[in-house]
Amino acid sequence: MMFSLLQAAGMPDSLTQAVENMTPAAAPVQQEMSYSLISMAAKGGWLMIVLLILSIIAIYIFGKKWWMIHKAGNIDKNFMKDIRDYVHEGKLKSAITLCQKYDSPIARLVEKGIERIGRPLSDIQTSVENMGNTEVARLEKGLPLLATIAGGAPMIGFLGTVIGMVQAFFNMSQAGNNIDITLLSSGIYTAMITTVGGLIVGIVAYFGYNYLTSNISDLVFKMESATIDFMDLLHEPADSAE
Repeated sequence: MMFSLLQAAGMPDSLTQAVENMTPAAAPVQQEMSYSLISMAAKGGWLMIVLLILSIIAIYIFGKKWWMIHKAGNIDKNFMKDIRDYVHEGKLKSAITLCQKYDSPIARLVEKGIERIGRPLSDIQTSVENMGNTEVARLEKGLPLLATIAGGAPMIGFLGTVIGMVQAFFNMSQAGNNIDITLLSSGIYTAMITTVGGLIVGIVAYFGYNYLTSNISDLVFKMESATIDFMDLLHEPADSAE
């Protein structure tokens, strides 16, 4: 519009061209850069491979332990009542068969106690308690590794960030007077990816560890309750005989 008015006023072409050159050109539209998770992880370097391996191990341990605990707690609520009836009737083989029907620490504890019937009660209780310690150790196997991943993954991620920052500042020192802000920003961007990856792996492993620990504690309480019920059961025939 302004150029049309200038030309209509008879302004020389040279002056009109100068005005056109002084007018700021339309700013180019900046393209938004989008990255996929895979491309972002690839920029994290070799430490991202370590974090990937740790995440696979953590998921494997969690899935295996969750399934084991789920099966361990899958037992009939009338289990102890049936065991009491078999023991009172002297059907010890039927009681052992019933225990072997369930893949549960509670059933194995009771089975161990039934196999020791006829011995002193102190020996039976010791045998059942030793079996209980073995079952608890089997349930907790692998949890220390999961706890290590929960605490170590963020530290590995932070290590990658520190290494990336050192490399970024080293590149800036080598650039001399040709320092570009993108040189530093891209280095920081790459360095921070490992921290994000480490935190994600650590948080998942941490919540998984606490969840499994809580479920194991509940199962141990049930095992202790079953042990007490079984020892009380062994006293009942003797009391009735008196």
